[in-house]
Amino acid sequence: MSQTFSRRVPDGDNMERAVCDTCGFVAYDNPKIVVGAVVRAGPRILLCRRAIHPSRGRWTLPAGYLEHGETPEEGARREAFEEATADIVIEGLLAVYTIRRLGQVQLIYRARLDTPSFAPGVESQAVALYGEDAIPWDDLAFPSVRWALRQERQRGGPFVNPPGEDGAHPPGARPNVTGE
Repeated sequence: MSQTFSRRVPDGDNMERAVCDTCGFVAYDNPKIVVGAVVRAGPRILLCRRAIHPSRGRWTLPAGYLEHGETPEEGARREAFEEATADIVIEGLLAVYTIRRLGQVQLIYRARLDTPSFAPGVESQAVALYGEDAIPWDDLAFPSVRWALRQERQRGGPFVNPPGEDGAHPPGARPNVTGE
């Protein structure tokens, strides 16, 4: 038996959703949660060169999608290990970013290396520690990486998208469904 869905406003709701024509099941399409960290080792910051698309070959923070059954902090630690074989200590929430066009909410933490060892994981071509004056600003993978690196230098937080950066496409632009 195959199920068919149609777009309509379910009873008790106020938004159009995909609803099963047979049983009435509502298939909610909610944002994805991304977790990551600006990881410090003294004055230097850990960056990963992506081995996967989108933005293959560009530098990023260790970050990725939160898995079911883990806390955001656990997810950020897991992503740091997967991408940089780095054990990190979460120190606090740095920022909450909204990337509307991708349906993402990004939770970025402040963290520090727990041990001095790290190496590329399966999703990274390389990992390196950068001083603030050597960060490859023109070769960063995503706008939110730039935001986090700039905001991490400030006291306070948690921060949000910088003014004018709501993660939406400018009028007439086409969405990039494969990444930021």
